[in-house]
Amino acid sequence: MNKGAGSGPTAAAAAAAAQKQKTLMQRVETDIASIVDNFSQLVNVARVNDPPVRNSQESFMMEMRASRMVQAADSLLKLVSELKQTAIFSGFASLNDHVEQRTNEFNQQAEKTDRMLARTGEEAAASLKELEAHYYSSGHRTTQNSQQ
Repeated sequence: MNKGAGSGPTAAAAAAAAQKQKTLMQRVETDIASIVDNFSQLVNVARVNDPPVRNSQESFMMEMRASRMVQAADSLLKLVSELKQTAIFSGFASLNDHVEQRTNEFNQQAEKTDRMLARTGEEAAASLKELEAHYYSSGHRTTQNSQQ
C-alpha cells in the first residue's frame, strides 16, 4: 500500500490532475476573456446612429456578440459542472483508498487476534491437562470419593 513518491499510480494521478487543472484554467481564462471582449464590443456597437442600414448592421453585430457571450457563459457553466464531477469522483477515489487501507489494517488486526486466541486456547488446554493430572494424582480426589 505504501508507494514511492515518484512512481506508481499516485504519481500518474498527480500528473494527470495537474494537466487537467492547467487545461481547466486555460478554458476559464479563454471564456472570461471572450465574455469581456464581446461585452465591450456590444457596448461599442450599441451607439445610436441615424442611417437605417447602419442600425441594422449594428443590430446584427449586437446579436452576434450577445450570442458569443451566451456561448462563453454556457462553456463556463459546463466547466463548473465538470469541476463538481471531478471533485465528487476524486473524493470517491480517496475514500476508496482510505477504505482499502482500513480494511487491510482490520485484516491484520484480525489475524493477530486469531493467533492470540489460538495461543490462549493452547495455554488453556495445557493448563487444564496439568490441572487434571494434578487432580487425579492428588490425595484430595481419593478422600472425596470415599465420602460419597
